[in-house]
Order: sequence, then structure tokens, then C-alpha cells
Amino acid sequence: MNLANLQHLNEARVLVVGDVMLDRYWLGDTGRISPEAPVPVVKVSRLEDKAGGAANVAKNVAHLDGKVGLLGLIGKDDNGQTLERILQFENIHSQLVSIDALPTIAKMRVISRHQQVVRLDLEETFTNTHSRFLLSKLKEVIDEYDYILFSDYNKGALSAIQEMIAVAKSAGKTVLVDPKSSDFALYRGADFITPNLNEFKLAGGIVDSEETLTESARKLLQEAGIEAMLLTRSEQGMSLISASEKHHFSAQVREVSDVTGAGDTVIATLTTMLGAGMIAKDAVEVANIAAGIAVSKLGAATVTPEELSRKLGQYLIENGEHYQTPYDDVHQHIALAQKNGERIVFTNGCFDILHAGHVKYLAQAKAMGDRLVVGLNNDESISRLKGSDRPINPLDERAMVLSALASVDWVIPFGSEAQGDTPAELIARLSPDVLVKGGDYKVSEIAGADHVLSAGGKVEVLDFLNGCSTSNIIKKAQSTQ
Repeated sequence: MNLANLQHLNEARVLVVGDVMLDRYWLGDTGRISPEAPVPVVKVSRLEDKAGGAANVAKNVAHLDGKVGLLGLIGKDDNGQTLERILQFENIHSQLVSIDALPTIAKMRVISRHQQVVRLDLEETFTNTHSRFLLSKLKEVIDEYDYILFSDYNKGALSAIQEMIAVAKSAGKTVLVDPKSSDFALYRGADFITPNLNEFKLAGGIVDSEETLTESARKLLQEAGIEAMLLTRSEQGMSLISASEKHHFSAQVREVSDVTGAGDTVIATLTTMLGAGMIAKDAVEVANIAAGIAVSKLGAATVTPEELSRKLGQYLIENGEHYQTPYDDVHQHIALAQKNGERIVFTNGCFDILHAGHVKYLAQAKAMGDRLVVGLNNDESISRLKGSDRPINPLDERAMVLSALASVDWVIPFGSEAQGDTPAELIARLSPDVLVKGGDYKVSEIAGADHVLSAGGKVEVLDFLNGCSTSNIIKKAQSTQ
């Protein structure tokens, strides 16, 4: 697998077309039964609005750094305006068409103690006439994108999908469809279709054995005029099937928290990876990893490039493949976390041989906020600071081990000749809320402390675990030789 493509995620130009929705959540505690009826009383303490349906697919692409546009139908109402604001915040170039007579599709859920008490659906089905408004819009903007992703929730926005696909193919675009109809012929001309197992069976797929599954999938593809199928099979993983090839990937999650939106993550990741230059087999392999991350979270979750890189590293090493950490520009993700109100903690070091003291220290640092950024001295910087025989472990290996820790969210190398051997320049750029340093330091001696304090942040000094140091480990190893 060529992970160098992860450096090019922002080159993926994806247009999502489909049924957009507003997902609204009322969250609170339940302590009694209503005297009016035998139902729980939920004392609502917070309200959350999120992009749903095709809008959630677009959000997944955006969180993977793809350049994404969105076409869909909304009503001229408050819910439509709320959805528009969410999309703008998520850096999604939305061109939603407002319909007078129908409401914005909204799914409203009451949640208490991580359980859904009730769901209320506000929706009417859009007509073919409405769908043709999207067709006209598609023709206007299609040249701005390379990949057209149709997200079908059977709410009417894609009633004219056959003509939409024809327009996309005539413009030379790659077309992917997350289907809802059991008649795959509606998606004729698509390059990829991504049904789940139930949708596959409703369309005529046979799952008695791997052989019959593959044969029936190829028959469906041939009859529908579709190039390839990515069949998502829940705990059985997923299979990429075409007329000449089949590749199966085992599920990559050990503990499922919530499968909501997993299909959105799969097709969004597949499309983004293709847009970044990956071949189909590798793109599906990455989408499988992303699905495992998504279902381990609550709700319709998205996946970041850092989470994906971390899991891919573990996955490749477990499978005996070489892994080199890709250093994406993560600054925009940190900025987005700050914009979302998350408290950013920063610390730095060489972390040449990771030991128990490091692990405890990093866990303590993470506990001071929501996200932990580790500035990591590069190899040249360590050699200047520690001597020509250091580091013991090169930058990529040190970064990979750090990234595997649950406490660490981002690793950013520093230490070029221009930057110097302190992270002061990096800290000034990130402006973390909390700067943490381990050891016997005064705040005035800590690089970057002046910037953090002047910006209203905090500087904390933590004790290292007694007896734990890289130097001691090296001396002990040398003494036993």
C-alpha cells in the first residue's frame, strides 16, 4: 500500500449529491416516569445539531481534507438554515436548492444515558420535478470536481439519478453510488456501488457461500452496467468485486459502539482515497480501516487523517509491511478543534526510547485538556543536543510509537536549522491552551511559555517518574553486553 497518497488528500475534488438531512439531538438525564403517561421524562440539558444523510457523507470527506461540494434539497425553513450554517462551519461548499412547499428533512432524537428514547422524523418525499433542479445544478458545477458521489436515502432528491449519472460520465467523471433502491439498474454507468449485505440480498444477491456471493454480485454488476461493487458485510468485513477481481478485507474493529453512519464513512473514505491517487484495492483497504474507527465511536462519527494514519500504521505492522509516518500539515485540524471549543495541550521532547515515565507523563498532560499535541525533535536536532550517537530510534519510528498511545492526538516534528532546537516557533503558531513541560524547570525557562501566558493560557511543570530515563536505559543495555 502506498501511504504517500495520504499526503495528497486535499487534492481529492469530490461532489456529493443526494438526500441531505438535519440530525438533531436532545440530550439529558431521566429520573422519573411522567404522571401523564407511562413514558420517561427526559430533562434536556443540551441540544446538538449535525449534518445528516448526504450532508454527513460530505462532512466525512471534508474531515479527511478532501475538497468537497454538496448538492441537495432543503425547505425554506429554520432547519434548512441551520443545516446551511453547519455546512459552512465544516468547510463544505454547499449549493442546496430550497423548495417552497416541502420541509427540510430532519431526524430528531431524544437521548438519555446513551440510549435513544424516541426518534421523530420530519419529512416529505421530494418529487422528480424537484430532483431535476439538482440535475440542472449538477450540469453547472460538474467541471469543478473529479469524483461524483451519489448518496441515496430514498427521499426523492435522486429521482433523476439515471440522467445525473449520464451527465457525470459524459463529463469524464468517476461515479460512486451508495444505493437505496433494490434495482441496481437505476445506477447504470456507475464506476462503484457500495451496498450493505441487506441491500445486496434485496437486489437479488445470494449469500449461501463465498462462491455464490461472488457469482451473484458479478451477475448484478453485468445486468446493471456497473463496473465494481464494494459490498460491506458488517462483522465479516467488506469485499471489492468486479468482473475480473475480488478482494476481501476482514473487519478491523474489536468493539462496536455504534454503527450509525458507518456506510457514509466507507464511501466517503473510498472516494477521497481514489481522489488522492490510490488504486481501488488500496482505497478499499483504507476505507475498511476507517469504518473500524467510525463504529468504535458513538453517533455518526467522522475520521481524521491522523486517526487513519495511526490505525494504518498498526495494521501494516501487524501484517508485516513497512510503515513510514506521513507528516500531513495537521495545523488546520488543530485549529478546527480549537474552533470547536476543545482545549489543546502541548508538550515536546525527544522521546528516543519510550518508557514508563514518558507514558505516565503524557497521560497526565492529556488529562489537562481535550487534545494533546506532541512536538517531536527531529533526528538532526537530537544529534545536536545529545551527541552524534543519538537518536537510537529514527524520527518515523519514534512518531509511530507516540501516535499509538491513546493519550496522543497529534505528533509534529520540529528542529530544523531555521527553527532551532526549541519548539518556540511551533508553539507560537499553534497557540495551545496549556503548555506542559516535564522536569525541574522554572516557567521562565520553558520555551514558548511567554507566548502561551500572554495569550491567556497556562504553563504546567510535571515531575518525571523517578528512575526512568532514556540515558539509564542505554547505560543498562550497554552494561549487559
